[in-house]
Amino acid sequence: MKRATFAQSPRMVTEASQSYSFSRRAILLGGLQGAVGVALAGRMAWLAIAENARYSSLSESNRVNMTLVPPRRGWIVDRHGVPIANNRTDFRVDIIPDRLENKGHVLGLLRDILKLPPEEMDRLVADLEHAAGFQPVQVAENLDWERFAAVSVRLPELPGVAPTRGFSRSYPAGAAVAHLTGYVGAASAEQYKQTRDPLMVTPGFKLGKDGLEKTLESTLRGVAGQKRVEVTARGKLVAELATKPDQPGTNARLTIDAGLQEYAARRLGTQSGSVVVIDVATGEMLAMVSMPAYDPNTFSDGISHLEWKMLSDNDHVPLMNKVLQGLYPPGSTVKPMNGLALLGAGVPASDRVVCTGALRVGTGIFHCHKKSGHGALDLKNAIMQSCDIYFYEMIRRLGYDHVAPVARRLGLGQKFDLPFNSQRYGTVPDTAWKLRRYKQPWTVPDSLNASIGQGYVLTNPLQLAVMASRLASGRALQPSILADHVHADAPALPIQPDHLQTIHEAMWGVVNGGGTGGAARMLIPGVQLAGKTGTAQVRRITMAERAGGVLKNGALPFKMRDHALFQGFAPHDKPRYAIGVVLEHGGHTVRNLDTPAIARDIMTYLFDRDRALASLAEAEPTWGGDIKTRMAAETAVYRAAAGAPPLAVGAQTELNATAPTDAPAVRAASAADVAAAEDLANSAAPGNTVAEDGTTERDVP
Repeated sequence: MKRATFAQSPRMVTEASQSYSFSRRAILLGGLQGAVGVALAGRMAWLAIAENARYSSLSESNRVNMTLVPPRRGWIVDRHGVPIANNRTDFRVDIIPDRLENKGHVLGLLRDILKLPPEEMDRLVADLEHAAGFQPVQVAENLDWERFAAVSVRLPELPGVAPTRGFSRSYPAGAAVAHLTGYVGAASAEQYKQTRDPLMVTPGFKLGKDGLEKTLESTLRGVAGQKRVEVTARGKLVAELATKPDQPGTNARLTIDAGLQEYAARRLGTQSGSVVVIDVATGEMLAMVSMPAYDPNTFSDGISHLEWKMLSDNDHVPLMNKVLQGLYPPGSTVKPMNGLALLGAGVPASDRVVCTGALRVGTGIFHCHKKSGHGALDLKNAIMQSCDIYFYEMIRRLGYDHVAPVARRLGLGQKFDLPFNSQRYGTVPDTAWKLRRYKQPWTVPDSLNASIGQGYVLTNPLQLAVMASRLASGRALQPSILADHVHADAPALPIQPDHLQTIHEAMWGVVNGGGTGGAARMLIPGVQLAGKTGTAQVRRITMAERAGGVLKNGALPFKMRDHALFQGFAPHDKPRYAIGVVLEHGGHTVRNLDTPAIARDIMTYLFDRDRALASLAEAEPTWGGDIKTRMAAETAVYRAAAGAPPLAVGAQTELNATAPTDAPAVRAASAADVAAAEDLANSAAPGNTVAEDGTTERDVP
């Protein structure tokens, strides 16, 4: 049976169906168009309202260049408002390597415009090769207006060149304040990467690198300003627009007396040493000097490889802040302190010890610096004559564990609240300390060495001056250097007044009564200085040398000479000022450059400035002139001895130098000094001890 087939009839398209289909498509297209319109309108609204600030800024940046203006640093001033670190107007030119185009052409133009000598061009080329791309490279600073303006008007021809009108740091006293203030310098690439602060790479900006400039950075820096200029599309200047001024940093007032600071630095002459002067009424530091030193003005400008090497190679270690970083055996300067310990332990001041020049203890013979001996001495005369035998015998009986607490009470081994990061604290040893450090028991030779300020005893010059101020005042004075951070009302030390009076009389006798420090006698009517001299041995003396005669310091190389020390106060009857002087390897070889004479003149400055300055004017020419003159002469000698290194190497700016107080040369010198002291202390077997040599005062005139 055949299935029926039905054919599908074609669909009829009517006018109504066409109308419906068109309307539906029109609605769909209209909806799409409306959505696009809404999106465009929304986007336009977003750009016009929400993103207005951003695109206005971008648009403005095409027309206006904005650069940061480095803030003026706050000044560092002394107690009287005299500037120690201030700012001078500076016109400078830098290059931003990332923006530099056609290097040869630009450098040639700069050479012609600024009249740069060949060595400066070599230095500039070398600096550009080694600088980070974003780090400004100095072309020249301290320019006169004419040369600065000549660069400014030709900027369209000098892409990457950045002339800056601002301020640079100035240290009027130069090297005399180097270790007090530190210096400022350009931020390193590492510092910028850590902070991403655009100020760090702004031409002319410098931050504290060492000393007070570093520790007071947040106070001294200030807030950057902004400079806006209208330019064409090619970068040509059209007009200067309104600028936002910088906010200068806050000034820092110190307790330092700038005049005394500079005088003390000059009075040290050619010696490698340090001076600290303290106001006994308040604990304020009036001078903190370490010499030789570097010129912070040179460091702030940027030193060369050759200059950095010269400072690093110097055996007087000018990069070291000796006041805080130098550690020295205090020698006989501790004998007044030892005397207080004896009195406090019940030893009568009248008890005598007969000094024959030597003392046998066990199998060892311990010598006094006076080979023939001092005879019978009580405490006062033992301090005046600096008799070693008296202190050997008394502290052998008492034990050094009774002395160590008094040493700490007077400031040895103590850390002080000062704005420096480089303090080293020394050592006040005792039985527990040696057992902890060396796993060995304390011995009698250890006590004898410590009794004359040798062996394991180490102190820095600040601690020496603090000891002098506490002996003078009988109070636990705390040294201060910031005028707004003085530690007033120091408590009394647990010392009986009559004991302190005995020590004062003995220290007066050291200087004025025929003692070892007669060269410190002051010539001012009514003002007398009380003090104590000291010598610290730095080398082991062999038995063969002792048998043939111990070599004098003048016959030894610099590093083998004894240290020379002095601590004291004036006036002796009403103490007002205390002083500590340390000469590294001074050896008591030159009378007017020895510690007693230096201390005398510095203390004289405080009571009769004209007399002190007249004395300095007479002596300074014999030392080779003032500090600046001597430094220039030393530099010339070093350059000549170094030959003629390639200018691009010798003149290149040293970008990787550490802060002076953390320089490799300083770390090496510190380690060597401590190692030498420990080596001497650890050789305390009978027959080879410092105490047996008895050299603590042998060269005092």
